[in-house]
Amino acid sequence: QVQLVESGGGLVQPGGSLRLSCVASGIIFSNYDMGWYRQAPGKQREFVAIITSGGNTNYLRSVKGRVTISRDNAENTVYLQMNSLKPEDTAVYYCAASWSSRTYWGKGTLVTVSS
Repeated sequence: QVQLVESGGGLVQPGGSLRLSCVASGIIFSNYDMGWYRQAPGKQREFVAIITSGGNTNYLRSVKGRVTISRDNAENTVYLQMNSLKPEDTAVYYCAASWSSRTYWGKGTLVTVSS
């Protein structure tokens, strides 16, 4: 059974930082491209960042320079380091694992940026 479990969300003030983690089980983690997506209240889910199985990365333009995605294949974990957070970063953040035609999703972790 595939499981993706996110953690690290919470309430943070504008300008603050958070590090999200996603631990995967039930998959050969190193084969999968790992991504982070987010869904703000009343909006559609959007892509935030991805790291391929080969280690290449790509980011949503509005977070580039503030967010870093990384992975630890030995720990089956993908991270999202978020700095200089803004209120518009408030959303539920989801982890996704993709390989071939398969995509698995976690249940999300809430990030709230507010003073």
